[in-house]
Amino acid sequence: MTTLIVTLPAEPLDAAALYDYVLTRDGSTVAEQSRAPLALLPLVGKADGEVVALVTAQRLSWHQVQLPKGTLGRRLFQDGGALRVRAVLDGLLEDRLLDDTEQLHFALEPQPPTDAPVWVAVCERAWLRSAVQVLEQSGRAVNRIVPEFTPQALADTLYVTGEADAAYLVGAAQGSVAVLPLSRDAIALRGGAQEKNVVAEPAVVALAEQVFQRSVTLQQSAQRQLQAAQSAWDLAQFDLVTSQSARTWKRWSVGARSLLSAPRWRAARLAVLALLAINLVGLNTWAWKEKSLLNSQRQAIAAVLTTTFPQVRVVVDAPVQMAREVATLQQASGAPSGRDLESMLGAFGAAAPVAAVPNAIEYAAGEVRLKGLTLNAEQINAISFQLKPQGYAVNVEADNVVIKQGAGL
Repeated sequence: MTTLIVTLPAEPLDAAALYDYVLTRDGSTVAEQSRAPLALLPLVGKADGEVVALVTAQRLSWHQVQLPKGTLGRRLFQDGGALRVRAVLDGLLEDRLLDDTEQLHFALEPQPPTDAPVWVAVCERAWLRSAVQVLEQSGRAVNRIVPEFTPQALADTLYVTGEADAAYLVGAAQGSVAVLPLSRDAIALRGGAQEKNVVAEPAVVALAEQVFQRSVTLQQSAQRQLQAAQSAWDLAQFDLVTSQSARTWKRWSVGARSLLSAPRWRAARLAVLALLAINLVGLNTWAWKEKSLLNSQRQAIAAVLTTTFPQVRVVVDAPVQMAREVATLQQASGAPSGRDLESMLGAFGAAAPVAAVPNAIEYAAGEVRLKGLTLNAEQINAISFQLKPQGYAVNVEADNVVIKQGAGL
């Protein structure tokens, strides 16, 4: 699945704004990285691609809050649940924020716990909404909105970003995430920096090693953006999601595309294909075996016919031809057959009531028509049940009882 990761600029409505972007074909390797105006950003297909908007660390503030019991539930973003949660967050964060809560956008962490503090990401609502709208108007509808850094990613790692003359330290401590100018004082404020892994971009790796006085891990900014896009976070919550169905559809569509193209699911895809191939081969083998058995049975029946009646050269329908030959032999020898009037009347007389005497009898080509019988439905069913094993079918037409001899006699 092709993914376009776009870093949202500080002024999204500025026509001269440049967008940092990363294009990946498989979600793990960088196919293209550059900075370009909005009109020159790559386009990805809606069926096999997605657009991920990335919010930089400077645009977000992070807070941990303990939600009242019962705030979170299975119907969080439907049936007014989002409005209730939003109202609770407004009350809990009002004293911690400098701006009015109505001007801010909130987003809860993925699968927030109900019995522990919950991480909440906060950014300017108007800025985020306008940035998303600008991308959508350019034909690049945003599928997800992810933060550049998350508290979970910063649990045991410090990041140094920026340029040599403007380097920043990004880290988490004391229930918050902070972006500070890189200095020894900033390292001291982070606390426990010596025990954490330090990752730096190429432009500031030398400065980071000088300040930390130890080696650091080198990482390209594009790789960091790929990691951010793989996060489970999605800032498109509350008023940025029009309905629960839209949110569910987006989550399922992203998951389906990931399942079909993401490298981490390659083994699962191969296993499913192998399972389908094995089942297909098994079904074909079973069908071939059944067909071979059926052909063998047909050949055996045809062999019985041609062996018993050598004059039969061409076998079309062995049972019918066998019945005809047997009937011919019976007729030539004078022995009664199931097609004879005597046999059919004898079978009917054995099954019918004693008082069932027809007024007239018609016989033609293996069919007997008995006229003038007055039999009820129960009696007809009983007669039919007894004659059926002998190869006779019994029907009622007006006041006539019709007995037909099957092909097997």
